Amino acid sequence: MSKEDIITLPHPSLRQKSKKITFIDDDVKKLVDKMQDSTLDWESKREHEIGVALAAVQINDLRRVVIIKNNFEDKSDKSYQVYINPKVIKYIGKVEEDFEGCLSVKDLYGKVPRHSKVKVEAIDLDGNTIRVTAEGFLARVFQHEIDHTNGILFVDHIKNNKDNFYKLKSDGQLEQADYDKIIQENNIFRD
Repeated sequence: MSKEDIITLPHPSLRQKSKKITFIDDDVKKLVDKMQDSTLDWESKREHEIGVALAAVQINDLRRVVIIKNNFEDKSDKSYQVYINPKVIKYIGKVEEDFEGCLSVKDLYGKVPRHSKVKVEAIDLDGNTIRVTAEGFLARVFQHEIDHTNGILFVDHIKNNKDNFYKLKSDGQLEQADYDKIIQENNIFRD
């Protein structure tokens, strides 16, 4: 699998809700492998970015599966945790703005409001129910990926705040994006 497997806006699948998985079989396990391979390939082509997480819809598979990298700080760590049918069961923390990017939104970042702490419930690859209390960046990642399973992208949270859009420069730094140009050149917002 390769980074070409990752779909980007305005692909219509990104705006659809993913379906709940009722049975974990070899096909689901193959999906997880494909997601990991695609994410790692995407990451290998970027000097300043890490493939932190991916939802199955991002490789055009409308099943509720999310993978999240075990170590966000280490590009050499190739391991991911799998969450099947993930859902936020409780928003706990205060809402804070911070930067987010997305493998399915090319070259655009945003300063997105999210809860700083959430409780998440999901199923692992063995079919066991798992519960996670996530704080900080991990809480943000869970909310971002669970949004994907509901057809929502980070740009939808900030579409009315033009000052919250950024572009990645070649040196890895973010700079304010030209909002009007984004609107003219891209079809990234939900109708």
